Amino acid sequence: MDSSILITKTGSCTELTLNRPDRLNAFNEMMHRDLAAALDAAAADPNCRAVLLTGAGRGFCAGQDLSDRLITGGAPDLGASIETFYNPLIRRIRALRKPVVCAVNGIAAGAGANLALACDIVVAARSAKFIQAFAKIGLIPDTGGTFFLPRLVGEARARGLAMLAEPVTAIQAESWGMIWKAVDDDALLAEARAIAASLSAQPPQGLAFIKEALNASAGNTLDAQLDLERDLQRKAGRTPDYAEGVRAFMEKRAPNFTGSSE
Repeated sequence: MDSSILITKTGSCTELTLNRPDRLNAFNEMMHRDLAAALDAAAADPNCRAVLLTGAGRGFCAGQDLSDRLITGGAPDLGASIETFYNPLIRRIRALRKPVVCAVNGIAAGAGANLALACDIVVAARSAKFIQAFAKIGLIPDTGGTFFLPRLVGEARARGLAMLAEPVTAIQAESWGMIWKAVDDDALLAEARAIAASLSAQPPQGLAFIKEALNASAGNTLDAQLDLERDLQRKAGRTPDYAEGVRAFMEKRAPNFTGSSE
């Protein structure tokens, strides 16, 4: 049986490809478990400094594979599925102390759209579309959708996207601030890989502190966030990578960041 997640390592980047192209990479239980294991492995790999997530075939991810949830008797407990699979997936990505780049090729619908939005930097092919498809079958946006959308595009657009389930093109998503960049289809992977490679050359602990600060900002008051910035900057300033960055700047050379804590 083919793996539902393809793993490719290039230098200090780990590329994870959702690999159910015949189902537009829709999630079933196996793909959830395989992706969780791949993310845990990347987190534990000292040679991995950045993760790139994309999809095989003509789409990024169509969300939940509904054929995996066929109702055979009583009402299903969708909350159990979210608690077991989707919530841990989003928490893994947000807590991962390494940057996650997402390359969206084709459709990103339902949970697939919100999986992309959970990543740190999202690059999409111009032909890509993001669809909050939940309302069409009587559900609410999950996989962090009700958290990410208002913060990325504002309340009015978030409500329209969630309730009308209208597709958003990559160009729209870029102009609304939903994603980092829309690029030509044939340039998608090259652009995403270049971003991941650039991130992998940056100070690992510094990037981890940035993720930590940004993750906390949504729930913090200004005073709490200022205190967190102070505390994280204190930690960052004591890392060998900060010292190396200053030396390299003064010596007019490229820095060599190791991520070492000593």
